[in-house]
Amino acid sequence: MGSSKPTKTTCENGHVYYKSSECPICPICEKQRKPDEGFLSEIAAPARRALEDNKINTLEELATFSEKEILSFHGMGKSGIIKLKTLLNKKGLHFKD
Repeated sequence: MGSSKPTKTTCENGHVYYKSSECPICPICEKQRKPDEGFLSEIAAPARRALEDNKINTLEELATFSEKEILSFHGMGKSGIIKLKTLLNKKGLHFKD
């Protein structure tokens, strides 16, 4: 399983970048849309997109889900869950049982 050679790609916004995967996400657009504040600014882009895709924008909304439900979201992994638990705990919140 070798990595493929990076290919030059241009996104719909005109950003030119090189990617070795088939992931359609433009890293320049992603960096520009990263929030400056709030808990979504503290997590990795795939985890942030997973929450945004499921309309979770606050820690209070996140606390209405179980850890298993969040892990089932595309883009969410174990390291994302660990970070989210830390952020929830700081606010006195936790995942639904």
